[in-house]
Amino acid sequence: MRAPNIDLKQKTILVTGAAGFIGSNLVKKLLQEVPGVTVVGFDSVNDYYDVSLKEYRLGELEKIASKHPDCKWIFVKGNLADKAAITSLFETYHFSVVVNLAAQAGVRYSIDHPDVYIEANLIGFYNILEACRNYPVEHLVYASSSSVYGSNKKVPYSVEDKVDNPVSLYAATKKSNELLAHAYSKLYNIPSTGLRFFTVYGPAGRPDMAYFGFTNKLRKGETIKIFNFGNCKRDFTYVDDIVEGVYRVMQAAPEKVMGEDGLPLPPYKVYNIGNSSPENLLDFVDTLQKELVRAGVLPKDYDFEAHKQLVPMQPGDVPVTFADTSALEEDFGFRPHTPLAVGLRHFAEWYKEFYKV
Repeated sequence: MRAPNIDLKQKTILVTGAAGFIGSNLVKKLLQEVPGVTVVGFDSVNDYYDVSLKEYRLGELEKIASKHPDCKWIFVKGNLADKAAITSLFETYHFSVVVNLAAQAGVRYSIDHPDVYIEANLIGFYNILEACRNYPVEHLVYASSSSVYGSNKKVPYSVEDKVDNPVSLYAATKKSNELLAHAYSKLYNIPSTGLRFFTVYGPAGRPDMAYFGFTNKLRKGETIKIFNFGNCKRDFTYVDDIVEGVYRVMQAAPEKVMGEDGLPLPPYKVYNIGNSSPENLLDFVDTLQKELVRAGVLPKDYDFEAHKQLVPMQPGDVPVTFADTSALEEDFGFRPHTPLAVGLRHFAEWYKEFYKV
């Protein structure tokens, strides 16, 4: 177990992507559990998906902040690729911990829209690194992705595996983030930790993710496409488990130590955060439909078979994701554990209420 070396109490923390799925849930946890914390959220609130969802999340954070007057919640709207805006942010607040969750997400979207990935995921992350160099922080935590494993045949995926063969631009930008962070950790002694997230799901999630997109289509009576003829497996990870992992990692920055050459070794770590229990897509869809019926999102007599279509693999997709979380367990005594049925039940109940089904 690694002992915590950062006390978050009374600290000022930056969370980029604060209007996003993981970011908003992390801010919620910080406001609820860290006395006297100041959380600055930064997000462009772009229209990659329904902006009303992002506004809903921000509205929920305002409600939580109002219940915790000892904490401060500050939201700043801006673009990560705007270096002047990022510099101004760091000059103003002098952050102790930075959690960079802002990114252009999505594998398939990157095939036709490469520009936005270069802007947000490369230029944007570079701006964060430069700011951490010029305005030193105790710890930089940033989102990577299970996509970096590409089509690796060895499972479960370990952080020790070679990941030099991305199969999508999105994956390439995330691996680039890890390389850039390593270089900055080595050159400027910036403690940094990258987190490879595995298929995150839950209430108020991203509509472009399968569970959310399937639900929208089924409600409209449309056909859902199940790729690779249903033979894909995904390591679905409930959002609360992801946030708990991020929260623990934030408090334990990699130690600054000197190497044999008299130069600092890079204070740099990478971890997987996944459920370590891959689900076959057909089984996943079966569980989802049961929970949608149970919650009343869909009628009990819904003909699911008439609304399913098995189709080939799509470019950029991989057949399986499967996290080896042994490093996370060893260093933090934690591993994600929420069963898929439980997580999808929470999603279905939220969906019913949010969309007034």
